[in-house]
Amino acid sequence: MSSTTVELTKENFDQTMTDNDFVLIDFWATWCGPCRQFAPVYEKAAEANPDLIFGKVDTEAQPELAAAFGIQSIPTLMIVRDQVAVFAQPGALPAEALEDVIGQARKLDMDEVRKSVAEQQAQAQAGGAEQ
Repeated sequence: MSSTTVELTKENFDQTMTDNDFVLIDFWATWCGPCRQFAPVYEKAAEANPDLIFGKVDTEAQPELAAAFGIQSIPTLMIVRDQVAVFAQPGALPAEALEDVIGQARKLDMDEVRKSVAEQQAQAQAGGAEQ
């Protein structure tokens, strides 16, 4: 870990999510070649965006966190804003794509996102009640 990224564990994960409005999470493992290739790109993005929290979850050391988020391939990048996952995608992103995703996440209207999530949950509950 560098000084620009935070190692996320089951012990500090919830607190990190609660204390920060905008968290990027890189799910990775030491044996994963694409993860090692993505690491310097992620570090540079962390340095370029000091106002955001860049976390890393070692899926080997933290299997509970990987399982909780349904991580099936690594690297997987997730962005959480206001405790809502607004982006999740497996695969190593090139630097330009990572900056673009960060920019898009910054522009999100979180009131609209929460409204959309609430509508989806209501529809899912209504659909479950009809069966």
